[in-house]
Amino acid sequence: MKIGEKLLKQLSKRYAPSTLVTFRFGRYDVAAKTDNEGNPVLAFVGKADEQGHIKGDQFTRKLLKDETGTVLKDHWDYKGKA
Repeated sequence: MKIGEKLLKQLSKRYAPSTLVTFRFGRYDVAAKTDNEGNPVLAFVGKADEQGHIKGDQFTRKLLKDETGTVLKDHWDYKGKA
């Protein structure tokens, strides 16, 4: 599975630092874990069960910045089924 442009736009937003953010995106449930700056770095996309665990796909984000904070690399990697 690949992350689409619309979902990438949603995941490029900043959220509360060091939290788990859950939202509904189309027919999928999404859970994203943020870093200490509020950038999503781990995402689970699929269907949530009664306990809130998502069965679907896992993605991790490679976010590389230089010393001034300029983003050098921003890439999502598919890590398999979750």
